[in-house]
Amino acid sequence: MGGESTTRTAPRNGGTGTAQPGGSRLGQRLSGVAVALGLVLFLGGFAWAAVSYRPYTVPTSSMTPTIDAGDRVLAQKVDGGEIRRGDVVVFTDTSWVSNSKVVKRVVAVGGDTVSCCTNGKLTVNGKQIDEPYLPKGSLAENQNFPTVTVPEGRLFLLGDERQGSLDSTAHLTDAAKGTVSSDAVTARVDAVIWPWKGSLKRPTGFEALGTLSQPGPLGTIELLIGAGAVLVLAGGAYGPIAGRLGRSRAHKARPEAAGVR
Repeated sequence: MGGESTTRTAPRNGGTGTAQPGGSRLGQRLSGVAVALGLVLFLGGFAWAAVSYRPYTVPTSSMTPTIDAGDRVLAQKVDGGEIRRGDVVVFTDTSWVSNSKVVKRVVAVGGDTVSCCTNGKLTVNGKQIDEPYLPKGSLAENQNFPTVTVPEGRLFLLGDERQGSLDSTAHLTDAAKGTVSSDAVTARVDAVIWPWKGSLKRPTGFEALGTLSQPGPLGTIELLIGAGAVLVLAGGAYGPIAGRLGRSRAHKARPEAAGVR
């Protein structure tokens, strides 16, 4: 028997001779779960943000440097009773500006007494308030004003740029002595999103006077959206990556002819 015959080596994948193009069945299932979960987190985060927040564009520089003219902010929808000292709020008061939203910082709430200035600082309930959010080197107010007792259910508000802000001090001669009803507040500013400045810093100068507002859910929402995006991208990339790796292994393990005499 002098003829020459050939045999082929058996493939390691159980004899099928081909690699699964999309990876293992378990991997495909896990990638599908990752994509589904990622979509839930991603879309859920945006839905939560849409329910909790409203975007506003601030037209003036009265809140500089915290918020500059033209900045886009996200404001959490809140009830006026949830407002605390130091909050930056969005409100409407027709005696200030007709049918327009106004953004200012709450420095005193119902029952407080507020005046300026003592040693160059705002005074609330007899305590001098540190205001690091003011423009560097600026005074707490460009004019002294007498002590104002804020009626219950009302707020006293100032702009961070005290030199040119038309705030409560511009309405001291009004019947309400410059105060605004807490019911006029529609939202509390949580972050400046364009250009990106992030979440507003906590107004720690008011801590000695009472509880400050807690940050809104924006941080959690960002985590949900980010995690969802990562899961969708990772799950979607599994199939192509696994397929390429499978083809690479198949190429390396291609059977070779063996001579038998």
